Amino acid sequence: MEQVLLLNIAYEPLRTIDWKKAITMLCLGKVEVIEEYNREIHSVSFTIRLPSVVRLLRMVKRPKSGVKFSRQNIYARDRYQCQYCGAKNPAEELTYDHVLPKSRGGRTEWKNIVTCCVECNRKKGGRTPGEARMKLIRKPTRPKWLPAIRITIGFRDIPESWRDYLYWNVELLDQ
Repeated sequence: MEQVLLLNIAYEPLRTIDWKKAITMLCLGKVEVIEEYNREIHSVSFTIRLPSVVRLLRMVKRPKSGVKFSRQNIYARDRYQCQYCGAKNPAEELTYDHVLPKSRGGRTEWKNIVTCCVECNRKKGGRTPGEARMKLIRKPTRPKWLPAIRITIGFRDIPESWRDYLYWNVELLDQ
């Protein structure tokens, strides 16, 4: 099912959310629908067009400490690419790895966690990359995405209704 672009009250893109979450937020009076898909959602008592872009009715402050540490943000930082073999995979085929294993005092933090495919995670096991004779493609770091938010969706996959609300840092040429 479709994703929904969530905007702050000032029309600033925050993230994408599941359509069910968008409907829930709409019913709770937390968002207004800005754009809609052509699909309809039916319940026993009403029919509603599937939202494409919703805007929060209250301002949400971003944390000053930076990007929230989460599995999805680790995958986004590493561009859904295994940091050992370089394979790109969808999120459901990825895991994360402690560069310095937890058993040796490695912490679960930005500078010690990398995106990893299941095969490389098994191969590395409870060893360091050097011990496992594996090399990191990129050293893990704390991302500096704020205030700009990266929405990791391919250009061709972005719904037309989102294009007016996203910031582009590329020059678009007429073809």
